[in-house]
Amino acid sequence: MTDWLIFPGVDAETRVRREAAPRAVVVWLWIVAAMVFAMVIVGGATRLTQSGLSITEWKPITGALPPLSLEAWQAEFEKYKQIPQYRELFPTMDLAGFKYIYFWEWGHRLLGRLIGVVFALPLAWFWLRGQLAPRLKPQLLGLLALGGLQGAVGWWMVASGLVNRVEVAQERLAIHLLLASLTFAWLVRIAVGLRAAGREQAVPRGQRALASLLILVTLAQIGLGGLVAGLRAGLSYNTWPLMDGRFIPPWEHLAKLAPGWANLLDNVTTVQFQHRMIAYLLLALALVHFVAAFRAARGSPACKRALGLFALTLAQVGLGIAALLTHVQIHTALSHQAAAMLVLGMAVANRRLLRRG
Repeated sequence: MTDWLIFPGVDAETRVRREAAPRAVVVWLWIVAAMVFAMVIVGGATRLTQSGLSITEWKPITGALPPLSLEAWQAEFEKYKQIPQYRELFPTMDLAGFKYIYFWEWGHRLLGRLIGVVFALPLAWFWLRGQLAPRLKPQLLGLLALGGLQGAVGWWMVASGLVNRVEVAQERLAIHLLLASLTFAWLVRIAVGLRAAGREQAVPRGQRALASLLILVTLAQIGLGGLVAGLRAGLSYNTWPLMDGRFIPPWEHLAKLAPGWANLLDNVTTVQFQHRMIAYLLLALALVHFVAAFRAARGSPACKRALGLFALTLAQVGLGIAALLTHVQIHTALSHQAAAMLVLGMAVANRRLLRRG
């Protein structure tokens, strides 16, 4: 929507003043973004500790409290014993072991509930006090709806692992992760945009296109990372830069499933290979973006951001290699996931602060 549609008949200075959000609104959005960031990391830990199926029911209200007595704990444990994961993977698990995985999943769900409260209540407060610009309101309502969808998709994901499987479906895990990433990216974009006046830099069209492409490729890579996690593909081919002695695995390994498209989702070899290749593409794009920014305006804020984005991407690739070589140890894997979110946030902020040259 253009400015004249939002504020017809007023000059640019008046529009900027009316659109300027109170500092409290910006701080609130950054707090929610930080909570979504933490949610992604806790979700990664839940996956790595195989805790995601420990709570076999979806109780949005009553489920906010964990079991409070031994009898309640025993009842929850009995429910867990009915699903394939317990029978096939953890038949010797005791109550102490169940409590460990339960608290990871419960903490993940509790954080999701807290994010909903921390977003919805201040949203209502700022709205009623007239502290939200008209252009901001539909975006925030969209974020609220996206958060509700995320909760529904989370249960849809968990439900896939309760019958006939010992883990959740990897494609549902990837969708769940992508929705969280989109929420985080949207929050960052709005928060940065509310304080962008005077900080935006005019750059050539190609540089802005590269910045946009970096966001899309980063999201694609995060989605592929969800598939890798879902299939536990990181526990295979734990060498770098080769996979079983080759940079490109044999075609019969990459296309062993029928129909052919199933290899993109279900073939451990293909999923890990495409995750590696997109990582190289992302790093190359970040480097090209930095070079373009350097040539266009050496030492400018846009150039410095492009350098920071390239450095973050390089660190992310290094953490991915470390996670692979250490057979996905939890600290390296979570560092890798956290770095991915930082790359996404930096890419979004960078693009938001670029305008037409």
